[in-house]
Amino acid sequence: MEISRETLIENIKALNTKSVLVAGDLALDEMIYGDTERISREAPVLILRHSYTKYILGGASNAANNAASINEGKVSVIGVVGDDYHAEDIKKAFADAGISCKYLVEAKGRKTITKTRISGSCSHSITQQIVRIDSQTDEPLPEDIEKQIIRNLEEAVPEHDVLILSDYHIGTLTQKVINTAIKIANRHKKIIVVDAQKDLDNYKNITSMTPNLPDTQKYIGRKIETREDFIIAGKYLISDSKAKFVLITCGGDGMMLITPKENYHIPVFNKSKVFDVTGAGDTVTAVYALALAAGAEPVYAAIIGNIAAGIVVKEFGCATTNINSIIKSIPAKINIE
Repeated sequence: MEISRETLIENIKALNTKSVLVAGDLALDEMIYGDTERISREAPVLILRHSYTKYILGGASNAANNAASINEGKVSVIGVVGDDYHAEDIKKAFADAGISCKYLVEAKGRKTITKTRISGSCSHSITQQIVRIDSQTDEPLPEDIEKQIIRNLEEAVPEHDVLILSDYHIGTLTQKVINTAIKIANRHKKIIVVDAQKDLDNYKNITSMTPNLPDTQKYIGRKIETREDFIIAGKYLISDSKAKFVLITCGGDGMMLITPKENYHIPVFNKSKVFDVTGAGDTVTAVYALALAAGAEPVYAAIIGNIAAGIVVKEFGCATTNINSIIKSIPAKINIE
């Protein structure tokens, strides 16, 4: 298929014209850094002298952060935070990123989803992660919290152009919340993009979904190796979810866009050394959803998401990009098949 560079640039420039609502498992990455001093006398463990702490938006929050880096002031989140000190940390991180917390719900007795990574270094070594501590509540949402999320969805969905459902399966997106969100979005003719790691059949009547290859293989119960395998898997997902099209992400092998009529393999553009793939899927989902909302054809939206992901994987941690960087990263030749 011949791709118009002019159309691609127009679509990218239009990314910041639409507003985004991200609903899902909002998380905070707490990065604690220190310098190694010695081994403790109390136990065979390192003693670190604390250098600094950095907070990064992770989980569904990362999809919102990627959208906000493109159109700050037009992104909102719906999800649950606890009544712990990390709730204030994630709210501040949202505020710093220009993301509205108007629809956040605080749940007493629950923990704000937090992944704490402690890393250390010494004068002659690189910084290395020593331990990760996950803090979250796995119990189902209380009924009153679920009802509040639904009320917030009823208010928020009509005010935004696209709804992203980001499901890390930590409990925010119950089946009732999912069904209500999709029903409201369809009623108001909004774009709905789903990024879920499993239980893909929980989502019906959506615009698109962006599963990765391993999760797609698990869902259909077979290995995917050939183009025909991808088409079969994509058609299966479209049939099950009643989605208009499906974008299967394949890491270093690019992505496959499956539609009822046409199918496209989109390779990785500007391939270079990858530093960190953390959060790249969130980048694809956010930019792809924005492009669809801005009127881009699915294949153009997928290409834009692909280019954006190729930028963030060159940085450590959950990184983001912007319109100028995406335009500058458009390859000289765009070959898809």
